[in-house]
Amino acid sequence: MRVLLVDDSPTDQFLAQEVFSEQKFEVDLTLCDSGQEALDYMHRHHGHLPDVVLLDINMPGMTGFEVLVKIKESPELTHIPVIMLTTSQAATDIETAYTLQASSYLIKSPDFGLFLAQIEAFIGFWRGNRFRYSREAERAR
Repeated sequence: MRVLLVDDSPTDQFLAQEVFSEQKFEVDLTLCDSGQEALDYMHRHHGHLPDVVLLDINMPGMTGFEVLVKIKESPELTHIPVIMLTTSQAATDIETAYTLQASSYLIKSPDFGLFLAQIEAFIGFWRGNRFRYSREAERAR
């Protein structure tokens, strides 16, 4: 499973790398420090796009919401599920994320053990959906 994490916090990136490395399923994790870097990466890697994007909201330059809009406006990228991964519990942020077509909204736990459990659940869900989608697409051919 290919995951693109877009987060400007080195601490959050490090924690995510640790959590993803603990998983029993192989996860190809790519890190981007900014929204623009993530968009550039995806436009350069059409043959190797992520299966899912984990996107922080509060970043300098482009916010996560602005990145989400660009992804959903791009015919090459719009199919990629985008999960907002943030510390924000603000109802307006949650509503905005879903209005802009985020696939899910995940509030990062400050506790490492709980964050590990969140990522394990995330991987299980998206890994299962990715393989289910692949099988259904193959049967339709």
